[in-house]
Amino acid sequence: MRSRSDESLMKSYVGGDMDAFEQLYQRYRAPLYRYVLRQVREPAAANDLFQDIWERIVKARRQYRPSAPFRAWLFRIAHNRVVDYFRQARDSSGIPVDSLAGETQGPDGQLDAERRDSQLARAIAGLPPEQREVVLLRLEAGLGIRDIADICGTRAETAKSRLRYAVAKLKQSVGTAQETTRET
Repeated sequence: MRSRSDESLMKSYVGGDMDAFEQLYQRYRAPLYRYVLRQVREPAAANDLFQDIWERIVKARRQYRPSAPFRAWLFRIAHNRVVDYFRQARDSSGIPVDSLAGETQGPDGQLDAERRDSQLARAIAGLPPEQREVVLLRLEAGLGIRDIADICGTRAETAKSRLRYAVAKLKQSVGTAQETTRET
């Protein structure tokens, strides 16, 4: 359970409290990394971008205003950095290697979970970029529609529509993949 809000921690960090930064980093390192990796689909590039995003957080800490949730501010910076990456690289090919596996299970349960996670990761990777982004902002960052819309530079209705279509495609892709797996 979180003892302090993200915004309170960020204010403390701006005031020089490095422990506050460490807490924020621990809270967001995994979801931020997964978001970046699933966007760029290349571990080396994801690692570089991940580090760069945290460096930008450190440099921009004095510009942070608690009027917006820290999570939205963090993922806005990540979104902008990913967009810059694609502008520079002009290459969006690659294979997602991140696993969505949760807690350790028995061998059969773990194998089933890994298959489902792999199917979901492939399905997410196969979404159009706009839909993939809203899904990842929702799943990895836990952001609401308004925050997602702000980050993506769209209206809330557009973000909601993209999310709805993406979820429908994911359900169809994962459902089809599971049926195929059962038949073999």
